Amino acid sequence: MKRYTKVIRMTGFYFTKEFEKKKHHKNKIRELREETIAKFFLEGDMEIIVYFEESDREILITSSSDPKDIQKYLGNKFIQ
Repeated sequence: MKRYTKVIRMTGFYFTKEFEKKKHHKNKIRELREETIAKFFLEGDMEIIVYFEESDREILITSSSDPKDIQKYLGNKFIQ
């Protein structure tokens, strides 16, 4: 299952994905567009961790989560 992160800050939000490297290299964290994440989310087999930077709180959202939670934390683009 693919895992993406939505980081919510006071100034806005952004989506990231951590790419695992081989052996001794550091893992890369890349920023992705919302449209890309929404497309993969609607296809299924992925989870999004919603991370609130100020309160240091995390919420796990999958495609089988409650539609109200999906709309609240991710937006209308993520609802079929």
